Amino acid sequence: MAHRQRPVPVEEEIDSGVAALVPDPDRPHSWTLEVDGTPQSHVDLDDPEYLDFEYVRRLGHVVDLIAPRGRPLRVLHLGGGGLTLARYVAATRPRSTQQVVEIDAALVDLVRRRLPLDRGARVRIRVGDARAVLARAPEDAFDLVVADVYAGGRLPAHLTSVEFHTAAARTLRAGGFYAANLADGAPLSFARAQVATLRAVLPEMCLIADPAVLRGRRFGNLVLVAGRTEPPVADLTRRAAGDPFPGRVVYGEELTRFASGAAPVTDATARPSPPPPDGVFG
Repeated sequence: MAHRQRPVPVEEEIDSGVAALVPDPDRPHSWTLEVDGTPQSHVDLDDPEYLDFEYVRRLGHVVDLIAPRGRPLRVLHLGGGGLTLARYVAATRPRSTQQVVEIDAALVDLVRRRLPLDRGARVRIRVGDARAVLARAPEDAFDLVVADVYAGGRLPAHLTSVEFHTAAARTLRAGGFYAANLADGAPLSFARAQVATLRAVLPEMCLIADPAVLRGRRFGNLVLVAGRTEPPVADLTRRAAGDPFPGRVVYGEELTRFASGAAPVTDATARPSPPPPDGVFG
């Protein structure tokens, strides 16, 4: 009996370093995208509704809850990676219109060749800087804007300020939401400042993260969700609590205490997010 050949990792030079596509030994036709050794995305070509990374699953909860399932959405993704969330939106909400902004043209080419999108997906990919493209985006255009932009494992400084978030808020439709992936560790100074910054622009918000990250016990991801109307906090709380690695939702007075003493960040004071500790990604 012939044995099916196991897929082998793919490695290519891209504009921002070296990208590797590592096959998932437990899921056929699934790959983890790494850039300079840092995991960026997990993509299951057979099942785009499967979300492996915890923070991406939480972003998926946001997609599921901001409007009835199946209703098409207009989504702007700042940061492309393997297009995991764009694939999820296309699979769960057919006829959604999506734009993805990715600064690394060679990475876009790699993903298109090796991890092709479904032909029916209405996903437009633009190569460029997230803030520059955002500045040219029309007002009241999107139901959801997702910010997940990292370079060398760090969120660039110019994507952390009041001015940046004001530009993002301008593109939201009435009832729309902005969601951002942050990475931080003790004492969570960066995350606290981002809560204060985003609240200065979009006052209704919540934060989703692992309890250990919230306590400063380990470096990890925190997802911010904000809008002009209150996010679906109760449903997000239930969803996060039921995840394989349960998360907590922080909002209201608890979120106010979390950000206590933190000042909003401006372009003049902005700094990139802290670098991940050595060994945090194995």
